[in-house]
Amino acid sequence: MNNLIESTVEFVKEKLKGAEAGHDWFHIERVWKLSKKIAETENCNQEVVELSALLHDIADPKFHGGDETIALKVSREFLENQNASEDTIEQVLFIIKNISFKNRGEVPQNLPIELKVVQDADRLDAIGAIGVARTFNFGGFKNNLMYHPDIEPKLNMSKEEYKKSDGTTINHFYEKLLLLKGFMNTEKGKEIAEERHNFMLQFLDQFYKEWNVS
Repeated sequence: MNNLIESTVEFVKEKLKGAEAGHDWFHIERVWKLSKKIAETENCNQEVVELSALLHDIADPKFHGGDETIALKVSREFLENQNASEDTIEQVLFIIKNISFKNRGEVPQNLPIELKVVQDADRLDAIGAIGVARTFNFGGFKNNLMYHPDIEPKLNMSKEEYKKSDGTTINHFYEKLLLLKGFMNTEKGKEIAEERHNFMLQFLDQFYKEWNVS
């Protein structure tokens, strides 16, 4: 591990102390590990991938009144203090700015492979068993209903609707999680997503059986 990566790990661990459990250091660590795993199969800048994975949720807008600029400011300040090159900083900030699911309609064409790698890793951590656990954790954090048979999922929400959504946790599977398999960029990402997607389908099937006492 190079010195810059090591310093970034320590910085992120300290910054995210006490964060909501779905967006804490352990989420970052899993995305970092997944990013490295996917990067092994792609021709990409490993350092940019690792830095972006480590800093991508340093100030998640969900917990900062929707402000998407804080993470960019915090990351730039940190990387400048570490004497990272301007080129590296620009690449990392581009990834942080464009990684989010809700921003997918606004991103430029021809995205760099480094963004595709980190984006796949972040999306993989939103599905499968971890994805189920994180979704219910966040639903509880927001005091949302787990499920309501009369409340339909809202598909094709705009970015603003998505940010303000307070639907049920089960509906979130249809509004986002089950869509993520189809948004994977890399072959490795697609391969890992397949198993995790199938697990969520099995979970939902079991959930409805138990809900309906069938």
